[in-house]
Amino acid sequence: QVQLVESGGGTVQAGGSLRLSCAVYGYTFSSYCMGWFRQAPGKEHEGIAYIDISGSTRYANFAKGRFTISQDASKVTLYLQMASLRPEDSAMYYCAKRGGNCNSDSWITFPYRGQGTQVTVSS
Repeated sequence: QVQLVESGGGTVQAGGSLRLSCAVYGYTFSSYCMGWFRQAPGKEHEGIAYIDISGSTRYANFAKGRFTISQDASKVTLYLQMASLRPEDSAMYYCAKRGGNCNSDSWITFPYRGQGTQVTVSS
């Protein structure tokens, strides 16, 4: 059974940084796309960044230059380094994984999802 577990959320002041981690258990497919999403209260899930098995990455416009997605060498842990955080970045952050490539970035196409970690940015 595939399981994703996020950690690293918390409360930080505007302008600060956080690094989120996502540990993946039980995934045995040879190809994948992993992504970070977030959901603020009353809003839809929003894609932040994606990475595939080759290490190719893609970012939402709001994340470019501030957020960095990466994975460890064993490819069982996913990271999201966030800098210059703003109050509007406050949300529940999720990691997600699916087979195949990262051509589609919709939340609904990722069947494997973590429970989320809360990020709150105070002004």
